[in-house]
Amino acid sequence: MKTDDLLKAPPHLVPWRPAVRPVPQLTDAELVTLAMMQAMPGFTSEARWLRHVRGHLRYLVPYLPRQSGCNKHLRKAAALLRRVTRPLAADGPAWSDDVWIVDSTPVECGRSRETVERSDLAGWAEYGYCASHSRFFLGLRLHLVCTVQGLPVAFVLTGAKAGERETLLDLLAAEPHLVAGRPGQTLIGDKNCFGRGFERELAQLDIRLLRSGPQGRTAAARRSPVPTIAAGHRAGQRDLPGTARPRTAPRPHTGA
Repeated sequence: MKTDDLLKAPPHLVPWRPAVRPVPQLTDAELVTLAMMQAMPGFTSEARWLRHVRGHLRYLVPYLPRQSGCNKHLRKAAALLRRVTRPLAADGPAWSDDVWIVDSTPVECGRSRETVERSDLAGWAEYGYCASHSRFFLGLRLHLVCTVQGLPVAFVLTGAKAGERETLLDLLAAEPHLVAGRPGQTLIGDKNCFGRGFERELAQLDIRLLRSGPQGRTAAARRSPVPTIAAGHRAGQRDLPGTARPRTAPRPHTGA
């Protein structure tokens, strides 16, 4: 019902169709609802999701096409999904979370030269380095800002060599309504999110940065030669490097 009302209020969200055409058996609202409901239970396979709908949720969708027809409709409605996803996500309680997490992940487009040259991303993909896997890759890089619950707030696809700090600042500058009305927003990033100029620009947006890694530790922790043992952890001699455990005298065997 929410998706149906959203498509009726602003008519520009509905994709253009010719005036003389057959009436679609699967409406735009039902198509968007099926795509949203697939992500909520965690179905990663479209075939498994359609089987689940046919077996348990058929009363919600009077007409359900096969997998090929449903995939064709989703590809044609890609622009509609992008426009409707943001208003639907903004109505959820996770959208108003005051903690964001930012990170990037490589999107590999191909490993062989033949595959890369025949791909539609030829000319866009470039070589980059993935520190998590300690290897180079050819493709793009996905930069994602999400909440602690996992709700995506903003994302962008860039070249593999694009910096995380510059991309994040450009993403926030392109969508100023994301930080508008969010005073004291907390942003958690990895060790790549450092720099005085970067922190200064985030402070101007009233965003508090928390980062992990060597740059995120305090000065006392960096000077400490011995790693700090977490509270509640029982340290024995096996946890201390360079110490030998004394042998215990064997107990006398008292056999029957």
